Amino acid sequence: MASDPSVFFAAERTLLAWLRSSMTVMALGFVVAKFGLFLSVLSLSNQTNNTLQPSNGTAGILGVSLVMIGVIISVGAQLNHYRYLKTLPPEDVPKLAIPWLASLFSFSIALVGLLLAGYLFIAK
Repeated sequence: MASDPSVFFAAERTLLAWLRSSMTVMALGFVVAKFGLFLSVLSLSNQTNNTLQPSNGTAGILGVSLVMIGVIISVGAQLNHYRYLKTLPPEDVPKLAIPWLASLFSFSIALVGLLLAGYLFIAK
């Protein structure tokens, strides 16, 4: 049977699409969390006594939640990719120069997401 590397490369493109989506969700979480801070500062400029009123934290909680969802998407995409590659016949998997690069990228995105969630949680 002839080798068909297009199946493998389609799986790689799917993984990268999921990773791109996870980074987008994390970025949205960051924007949502920081928008809550922006609204607090904006309300400060409209007040006469110039004291920062504590916000209810809804934007911060939603932002951290979105970042954590992005982390889960990143790790889940990598695990799904790994499981799918195990089902491919060996002749369909090309010999890569750096076979662990996709895993490193996925888990690096997840680590950055965890650090971002920690920062947003502390900074709120």
